[in-house]
Amino acid sequence: MTDVRIVDERTTDERDRPFLPGMGKTWLMPIYDLFSRALGVGELHRRGVGVAGVAPGQAVLDVGCGTGNLALTLLAATPTAAVTGLDPDAGALRRAARKARRRRASLTLAQGYADRLPSGDGSFDHVVSALALHHLADEDRDGFAREAFRVLRPGGTVTIVDFGGPSPAAQHTGRGHEHGRGHEHGGHEHGGHEHGRGPLHAVRRLTRLLRPKADEHPTTARNYGNALVDLLSGAGFADAGEVAHVDRSFGRVSIVQATREDREDREDAVAR
Repeated sequence: MTDVRIVDERTTDERDRPFLPGMGKTWLMPIYDLFSRALGVGELHRRGVGVAGVAPGQAVLDVGCGTGNLALTLLAATPTAAVTGLDPDAGALRRAARKARRRRASLTLAQGYADRLPSGDGSFDHVVSALALHHLADEDRDGFAREAFRVLRPGGTVTIVDFGGPSPAAQHTGRGHEHGRGHEHGGHEHGGHEHGRGPLHAVRRLTRLLRPKADEHPTTARNYGNALVDLLSGAGFADAGEVAHVDRSFGRVSIVQATREDREDREDAVAR
């Protein structure tokens, strides 16, 4: 039996708190999933899920879940994981719920904010986030890192898929190349060649016209360099580092992971 539910975890003070929708404008959200497909975001989600390494039965929090694509990719790989998606956008959460019901996936969706995770200390084995942190103000990003550390159990991991690492302009890399442990050559930038003249084709053409280079946009440019690694290290995470990255024509996407050390392990390391 599947269980899909939406809960409002906002405080009274957060009811009118502004946020930046996934498409930048609320009225554009109906084409969000088509836009994501046009950019090949599904492959980024699959890479992130592979890095996260969620085991059956583990508890996962997807921060900035939007319409649920990362959470559903994770559940497709590990159906018995207990996944909670968090996002301030009620409309996006309703779309995520409809998709989860169609796929008969169990998913809890919470309306709330990244800098105040509505969960108790040590509630999750994993915190994941994809292409959401660059939407946050600097103080909210710091709050997310601290909160992720708090809600993770000792030994738990945080995995972030977002713009980051050396900027594409600085690296002069070609489009579509993927890098991890060694060099892998990825496929077509959009996940395959275009065929036909349907809605996805139209969105792909619109995407090419409208999208800025990520490293030239102020909200994403601040992610480059070691920003994501430093963010997690500053919150107390151990071994924060880039595990892999994918270069696309719209910017470099980095996969960064870090571990919440067990307190005893940390004390032993300091003693040594």
